[in-house]
Amino acid sequence: MTFGEKVIDFNTHLHFTGRLPAGIRMMYPFEEGQEARGIMEQFYRKFYNDNGERRMLVGINPGRFGAGVTGVPFTDTKRLTEKAGISFQGGLQTHEQSAVFVHDMIDAYGGLKKFCRHFYFTSMCPLGFVMDKGKGREVNYNYYDTRELTSLVYDFMISKLQEQLEWGIDRKVGYVLGTGKNAAFVQQANEKYKFFKKLVPLEHPRFIMQYRSKYEQEYIDKYLAALRLKA
Repeated sequence: MTFGEKVIDFNTHLHFTGRLPAGIRMMYPFEEGQEARGIMEQFYRKFYNDNGERRMLVGINPGRFGAGVTGVPFTDTKRLTEKAGISFQGGLQTHEQSAVFVHDMIDAYGGLKKFCRHFYFTSMCPLGFVMDKGKGREVNYNYYDTRELTSLVYDFMISKLQEQLEWGIDRKVGYVLGTGKNAAFVQQANEKYKFFKKLVPLEHPRFIMQYRSKYEQEYIDKYLAALRLKA
């Protein structure tokens, strides 16, 4: 199988059988979304239709308005159409700040085709979480938000990351998105399981656009310098 077909097979067989804390549910984009599975398949067949070696960028977990809708990490419906050339026919049109930064950075790198030949976005937990706020309202939740949730999904996360590393990932250098709790968790796990020889933390795109947006170009430059690191 090509790299893209491996991603598709992985995504369409994701299932968590364990217990979750009260009020938290797992989000399954490829079962719940109107178009997420079909879009995801188009994307990976279009941009990962080879067996080349790639470096991995490890995010947190899918959010409701990015990968939760499109099935593609850090890609909302606007970027899906404008940058990937894949139409979205569903009713929910999304705009996610993380997607803005990531695709601005990808443009600076040389465009989506070039970026996807060299890199692959994933998440520490490949499935997302939402918390029930009552009255039918749900909000995004992260795997590290409580120790109980982290503990309950720990083995699932580790096994799924290890599975992806077998696809021809360059394990000399890996990147973790988020310099706080996500970096701390991934770095600790990396010490134990030896995912990567070198792990480089980078500020999370959401943090950059929410709190440091006027310095976006500086963070783009930082990302590009890190991505061009020699092993």
